[in-house]
Amino acid sequence: MTARKRALLIESSLVLGATVAAVVGMIHLKDHVNRSEAMRAMTQLGRLILDHRQEHGSLPPQSFVDQAKGNLEGAVRMGRVRYRALWIGPDAPDETILAYSLKRHPSSLLKDGYVVLYLDGRVEWLPVASFEPLLAAQQSPAERRAAEK
Repeated sequence: MTARKRALLIESSLVLGATVAAVVGMIHLKDHVNRSEAMRAMTQLGRLILDHRQEHGSLPPQSFVDQAKGNLEGAVRMGRVRYRALWIGPDAPDETILAYSLKRHPSSLLKDGYVVLYLDGRVEWLPVASFEPLLAAQQSPAERRAAEK
């Protein structure tokens, strides 16, 4: 193989490697931004719910959340939000999960997980392995049956 052919092969390999690295990096960045936007939108939703709770003394109904979600910036990145107010009593602790949304990252280095809104307004990202036992411990059998439908 001549020096020119070897140089051409090396340069082509470098360009291909850099292109693949850039594509993988952009996919990862896109998923990271989507997760950050979903957490920001869930934080905004949490503020609206807490404001309603302070003003009216109870958690708002599902229709309030659906309407508020439609007006939030970046809400589309939250995906399907599961709101649990129907199953939460008035004396529930602040660590109770109020709403959550599954975020999948099939084409990224990021792991799948949940954007979780707690009763005190905190928003957190939890991996699937951490979230599912926490939710199961807080759910009643009736809520589990309703969620399966």
